[in-house]
Amino acid sequence: MLDFLNIRIISNLPYLKETQPVNASKAVSLCFFVFCNFLEPLSDLFQHKDEARQTVAKFSLRKPSHPDDDLCYIIPGEADSLAACTFNSTSKTFLVIHGWTLSGMFESWVAKLVSALYEREQTANVIVVDWLASAQNHYVVAAQKTKAVGQQIARFIDWIEETANMPLENIHLIGYSLGAHVAGFAGSHATNKVGRITGLDPAGPDFEGEHAHRRLSPDDAYFVDVLHTFTRGSLGLSIGIQQPVGHVDIYPNGGSFQPGCNLRGALEKIANFGIFAVTDAIKCEHERSVHLFIDSLLNEQEAAKAYRCGSNDMFDRGMCLSCRKSRCNTVGYDISKVRKARNVQMYTKTRASMPFRVYHYQLKMHFSSKVNRSEMDPSITVSLYGTKGEAENLEPKLKEKITTNRTHSFLLVTEEDIGDLLMLTFKWEETNGWSASNMLKMVSSWWSGDSDSSNMEVHKIRIRAGETQQKMVFCVKDAEAQNSKQEVTFVKCKNPWRTKPQGTPKR
Repeated sequence: MLDFLNIRIISNLPYLKETQPVNASKAVSLCFFVFCNFLEPLSDLFQHKDEARQTVAKFSLRKPSHPDDDLCYIIPGEADSLAACTFNSTSKTFLVIHGWTLSGMFESWVAKLVSALYEREQTANVIVVDWLASAQNHYVVAAQKTKAVGQQIARFIDWIEETANMPLENIHLIGYSLGAHVAGFAGSHATNKVGRITGLDPAGPDFEGEHAHRRLSPDDAYFVDVLHTFTRGSLGLSIGIQQPVGHVDIYPNGGSFQPGCNLRGALEKIANFGIFAVTDAIKCEHERSVHLFIDSLLNEQEAAKAYRCGSNDMFDRGMCLSCRKSRCNTVGYDISKVRKARNVQMYTKTRASMPFRVYHYQLKMHFSSKVNRSEMDPSITVSLYGTKGEAENLEPKLKEKITTNRTHSFLLVTEEDIGDLLMLTFKWEETNGWSASNMLKMVSSWWSGDSDSSNMEVHKIRIRAGETQQKMVFCVKDAEAQNSKQEVTFVKCKNPWRTKPQGTPKR
């Protein structure tokens, strides 16, 4: 199930903090914005007759042969339950922690993640933490319960460490949405630090902007990695937390939109069918974090790469594809454990379906002219041809208008591995008054040197391949033959232009 619904179209909602009492006026105000008429009556939501039962977490040790069945529960305090469930104290132990639910049932991704974990780590213990009794409450109540559930998991971790002599570096907590913060509370309240926590699109409302001890944070484990797939700013919807909350925070596709998910259609479904449409409408973006992690387990040889960058806008310009000094990392399970003094924010692009890996290229060109031209807003299409295949008609997203006498950088993404780049074609369609014939004439003069003072020249096209870290320089193949063609072909330069000649003596 999706983790929650929070719509901020008119104004910010008065979210109730962990230390604030729940009162009727705040509950009614919040409920109005989340389709209160479709939810249980307030009297049922806020009267907890059996508080102890609602905060109980159960620990089901799933089996590889039955990843979707709860066949054996480990009961804290009963050492015999470890043997009964064939707990392996020398292997890795994963605790899978779900999020909020409307149905009170596990979502299908839980069994898929369990199966993928066992496929990668055959001797592991994969424990599904069941806190459905609390998670199926109203979101505000469920969010307030995350600390109590986390504390209970922490006591389980302490008990299993002592009883089974379990090294905590072998414990890996994987929490989805509200479950990510449950994992954080579990890590922070355990007597000793666990090895790793993975947050899969941690929940935003009630946690965005909060102090580190009231949400998932880098302090909760030796290593905390986070995937953000549905952050605020997406057409008024705020689902996942936007701020970095781990040692490494990865924002696939900027963290706000995921290929293959129809967000506009989702909003229309909610408008037409109310809260009952929320599950199918929102889960694609929010749950993509889970499937990216599953993908990293199943497709180890095709693991996606993410790149350190100051902002998503810079990444969309192709300016952050360097792997020097740990500037790139593997997405998901095989991520390198980089612990910096501050949060490391990384970005990547993905496909719409598994395997999600794509291949990133930076295309860098300098348009020069003796006469400054006005800004242009062209439509650019690029085709890449390599030793393993080709990727045709790629449309780079222009983050700014094209101007002369400056260098422009574009990000290109291919879904298939085309191998070493051999050639590229470049097609330009002007949309603000420049005729195609004038543009073709200008392009044909880029490398020939026959341009007059008003024509532009491109001295080189530089390519950086993110996945291989190759750097290449491309030149116009045949400038004289371009006059009658609709696109320009570039090949590797025979004598690449260099900023410093080889053999320059050192001083």
